[in-house]
Order: sequence, then C-alpha cells, then structure tokens
Amino acid sequence: MVDQSAYEPYGEKVVVEGTAEPFAVALRAAIEASGLSLDRIQYRLRRRGIPISVTALSYWQLGRRRPERAGSLVAVRCLEGVLGVADGALTGLLAPPRPRGRVSRSQKRVSLDTLWSADRASVSSLLEKFNAGMDIGLVPISHHDLITVAADRGVRSMAVRQVLRAERDGVDRSVMVIDVEAATTPLPETVPIRACRFGRMARDEQAGFLIGELLFDRPLKKRETVVIEYVLRFPGPPYPQDNDTQCRKFKELIREYLIEVRFDPRMLPTGIEQFSLQTGEKIATSRGLVIEPTGDAHAVALDFGPGTFGMSWEWD
Repeated sequence: MVDQSAYEPYGEKVVVEGTAEPFAVALRAAIEASGLSLDRIQYRLRRRGIPISVTALSYWQLGRRRPERAGSLVAVRCLEGVLGVADGALTGLLAPPRPRGRVSRSQKRVSLDTLWSADRASVSSLLEKFNAGMDIGLVPISHHDLITVAADRGVRSMAVRQVLRAERDGVDRSVMVIDVEAATTPLPETVPIRACRFGRMARDEQAGFLIGELLFDRPLKKRETVVIEYVLRFPGPPYPQDNDTQCRKFKELIREYLIEVRFDPRMLPTGIEQFSLQTGEKIATSRGLVIEPTGDAHAVALDFGPGTFGMSWEWD
C-alpha cells in the first residue's frame, strides 16, 4: 500500500538498469583485471597519501556516484597507477563536473502523478478535482508512518504523523493519495487525530486509489509549521495483505522519513528489507532489516526524494 501526502539508504544489494557510464564500466573492468579487492585498493591508495573509503570506490564502479571534486580526481589519477592501466584510461572518461551550488526546491520537485507511471492517468484525473498541482505551498520537514500487521498477515492500520511548513500565507490544506495497489483491496477508513480533518474525497475503486484533502484547523502563515496526525484503518479480519509491501512516494526532498512496521509477535515474517528509488535515476537500493522479538522493524531515510522509499517482507 502507498499512502502519499502531497506536500510532499544504502544497502548491500544494488540493481542497475540500463547502460552504465563509460567511467564506471572501465573502472569495474580494471578492478576485475587487477584481481584486487576494494579493501586492498583502498590500502594501496592510502599508502600513496590518498584517503578514500571503500564505499566511494564501490559507488564509482557501480555508476552510483561520479568523482567530481578536486580530491576525487586526484584519487582517480592515482587509481590508474594502482590498477596498472594507462594514464588517462579512467580520467579521460570522466564527463565535465555537474553544476554545483544550492538547488532550489522547485528544481527538486515533481508533480504527484508522475510518481505513478503505470497509473498516471488515473491519479491525474483524480487530482484535477482538487486543483492539486505541483506546488501547493507546503514543504515537508519530517514524516512518520507506523503500519500494524495482524496475525493473519494482513495490514490492520497505518498511523501517520507529518510535520509541514508553509511557503506562503494562507495555506490551509494538504492532499493525500492512497494506492492500495490491488483493485480487490478495500479502501481504508480515514480517521483524523490531530490538527486536521478530512475534506473532499475522490475514489477510483477499479484502480484502487483514494485521494482526499486534509484540512488544517486554521490557515498557516508563511514559514509557520504544523504537526498533523491521522490513521488509516482497514476492514477485517481478514485484513488485506496488499502484496506484503508498504512504501511512500515523495514528490520532493524530505529531511527525515521514518517507516515502522509492527507485526503480531505470534506471526513474524522470515525476512524484511528496505528499498528506495530516486526519481530520475535507474539505480535502486535495498537492504535487509532486523525484526525485533517484539515484532517491530523500521527504516529511516534522510534528505530523500523525490522518489519512493519503503519496506517489503516475505513469509515462510
């Protein structure tokens, strides 16, 4: 299930789709040909006065990061010697550095419907009823989702807590999009808890979408913050299993996102992992997580977005 409020990681398994940059391909080939591990490469670079992390080397060869800073470029030149390749074999493949400096939020923001590429038309049609464009005057500060999974392995509820800041005077509402993914899954009951109430609602039962307004108790002044809380409750038992996945889609950068899943201690999954995918990138990451004996598991994303972040689990 996806519950997205329209104000708005790093793992061991990396999936790369599409064609990698020439630099990453050449570096990976050079490392394989050298027979050196990343730890040994790091050690030899440090012996030459070049401090660099194994993580950075890994990101470079996977194409997830590109060396651009002066210190990194020096490291690449030294890396050519460590790996025994010709001068310029790696540095010559680096494209000009990307522009640096402060990036405005408007440059890091996408429209909500683009986050659902397969169902964009359905989401766009519902959003038009609320005039919910790309900018609704709110900036996300933090977000906390707590999902409760029942003993029958279905989702019982999701408790949501958001901290938002107004970008202009008079902002009085947010918009949420709930995607239950499976059209047969019943849409949840929406229960306001703190500093908000539900306004207009629009449903697409066939596609499994619910879009609604969250009205604040009063209009906000520019740069004023608000803390809102609400709960989504699913009918049951039996409760909807919803593909054993929970995620949130962010249309812009968020400082902190915490997702918790609370399983019934009598019925714990055999494995659980976090996953993330930044919008506009072709690299997804995932990482295994720990389920406590109490049935609790969580994942945290910092300075994340736009993109999708969530958790998935599997049963015996």
